[in-house]
Amino acid sequence: MLLKTDGVVIREKGTGESDRFVTLLTRDYGVLHAFARGAKSLKSEKQSGTQLFAYADFTISRGKDAFVVTEARAREVFYKLREDVERLALAQYFCELTGLLAPEEMPAEAYLSLLLNALYLLTSGKRPQPFLKAVLELRLMSISGYMPDLVGCAQCGAYTDERMFFDRREGCLLCADCADHGEPLTSGVLAAMRHICFAEPKKVFSFTLSDAGLHKLANLTEGYMHTHLNHTFKTLQFYKQIKAQ
Repeated sequence: MLLKTDGVVIREKGTGESDRFVTLLTRDYGVLHAFARGAKSLKSEKQSGTQLFAYADFTISRGKDAFVVTEARAREVFYKLREDVERLALAQYFCELTGLLAPEEMPAEAYLSLLLNALYLLTSGKRPQPFLKAVLELRLMSISGYMPDLVGCAQCGAYTDERMFFDRREGCLLCADCADHGEPLTSGVLAAMRHICFAEPKKVFSFTLSDAGLHKLANLTEGYMHTHLNHTFKTLQFYKQIKAQ
């Protein structure tokens, strides 16, 4: 059985002298783990399309025990990500998080489009890294079933108040009258969180925020993610080590 789809290589490992074992995030079949025979060879037509971050059109054979990439025609390899260690580390984190939350062997167009947009913007430098990280984290959490309730106060329903608070564990808002805990939100940060969760896919990266607001947003999205996902992200730890140098 042959599967034809497009996708991104979100993890790559060499096996033997010339083979690769890749994890793909595909549009039609979600996360797939597959062997790419001979893909490490410079003469292989699969060489560029099976390297990390490559966006390619794939033909995949489904056998009894494993998937095998039979064709990989690269559309974009995001080469510039490798020219800067910070961008490289952040891109690896984007891939790890997306691979964790995206479904396996099921359609995953929303995940693929989000990751591709994040990689394009990271490569171009058109958006700050904390901005891209925060958007990817909260949007991925939202489309994978962890969307926080940001419509209004969880107790009284107030859409806005002079001060609103975010309950990270319950994933909800509380107004000043109802809150006895939670993290305070500025109106700008709350508007940004609502935009990330509810905006059309093509517009999810289309907003602005002050540097202070972006710092607050980035802390909130990462904290919310860690609260609800029982996972240690080695790529995120590495990215933070690089940033701290």
